[in-house]
Amino acid sequence: MRAPVRKLGNSAGVIIPKPILIQIGVKVGDDLGLSLDDNRIVLAPLKRHPRAGWVKAAKRIAEAGDDVLVWPEFNNVGDAELKW
Repeated sequence: MRAPVRKLGNSAGVIIPKPILIQIGVKVGDDLGLSLDDNRIVLAPLKRHPRAGWVKAAKRIAEAGDDVLVWPEFNNVGDAELKW
């Protein structure tokens, strides 16, 4: 596949076709890592933080009173006696 280098201000850019973005799981606005490997430009999706936003979501759930046990039969009774 051919991708011409285009002028973008004082820099240059390459347009990445949508099918390639989909294949690597990247969407417009995401950040990519850029590196050189044996005279090749390598673009790769940056590792996302899978738990980003969990604290806020947990607080929101607790404030709404929706923080009930999904499996009430698996409670914490007896945990103090466990040896790890």
